[in-house]
Amino acid sequence: MGQNRPKATDLLAWYDVHARHLPWRARGGRKPDPYAVWLSEIMLQQTTVATVGPYFQKFLNKWPTVKALAAADIDEVMHAWAGLGYYSRARNLHACAQRVAEDLEGIFPDTEEELAELPGIGPYTAAAVAAIAFDRPATVVDGNVERVVARLFHIEEMMPPAKKIIREKAATLTPEKRPGDFAQAMMDLGATLCTPRNPSCPRCPWETVCQGRRAGNPETLPRRAPKKERPVRYGTAFWAVRSDGAVLLRKRPPKGLLGGMMEVPSTDWLEDKPVTDVLDAAPVKARWKKRSGRVEHTFTHFHLILELMEARNIGAVKADGVWVMPDKLGEHALPTVMKKIVALAMDDNEKPGPLFKARRG
Repeated sequence: MGQNRPKATDLLAWYDVHARHLPWRARGGRKPDPYAVWLSEIMLQQTTVATVGPYFQKFLNKWPTVKALAAADIDEVMHAWAGLGYYSRARNLHACAQRVAEDLEGIFPDTEEELAELPGIGPYTAAAVAAIAFDRPATVVDGNVERVVARLFHIEEMMPPAKKIIREKAATLTPEKRPGDFAQAMMDLGATLCTPRNPSCPRCPWETVCQGRRAGNPETLPRRAPKKERPVRYGTAFWAVRSDGAVLLRKRPPKGLLGGMMEVPSTDWLEDKPVTDVLDAAPVKARWKKRSGRVEHTFTHFHLILELMEARNIGAVKADGVWVMPDKLGEHALPTVMKKIVALAMDDNEKPGPLFKARRG
């Protein structure tokens, strides 16, 4: 690019005026809190800023230090995480907090290499924490940064192979001074101006040096293959109500989808509708009947459709799980798909509150 090379100073000047005010950011000359930076970065993996904000504040209020989080019960952490999705992040979050608290005296390491050795911290998160919390000149590349760099250098290779080229180009931009602010400025630029559709090029501090802008097709970059249609899986959930009104819940295995979370018992979730009797998978012997309606929920890799079977006035029988009174359901770590089942299963006068308001799809 020669003299038309993008300058970090131009982006930083823009950031000083237009930076987003986010609860985990240190402003007004304050030093970043590594714990807050790390916590926010784990939460922000595959989750939007708008969604993360309240969760971040709740976690920080409940566990203000990494040692406090390390001392928490994992079930309590999972409950607080419920609704954020990708629940392995919560398990890794707790494991990482314990490692830092117990092995590192509550002090986060300040290099990418050392951070990457901690549970749940991959290359991106290690770079983000090193740059933002410790001002290390690390190259931070998330989805927003990929878009900015692909357009800035007019990288037309198809994703995901283009990721390597994008990272190499991004590394040429990372400055020695204020690398933490620069990393956040790149994220803000992608989130607010260099958006996937209709980028606001005239307001961009790099408009005159952007090769994608010059070529006239920035909105087409980065190039991605058409998304494959999500497969559909099917299953049946079992709403078991004891004679005293308690509902049967059980804990999912610690690993795998929704690992360690509480669930309304269900069959396996299969790509074909079951041809055998679903009652073979019922958690207790009872008089089951099919409820009207169904629950639908979209995960990253598939769409789930659940029918609902119900049995009420169940006597004292052994069951794999725990019986929970309806007004105590909110105390358990129920992921969103399970809250949808609760919302469908409960009569209007039974619902424990807005926590279980059904959401479509």
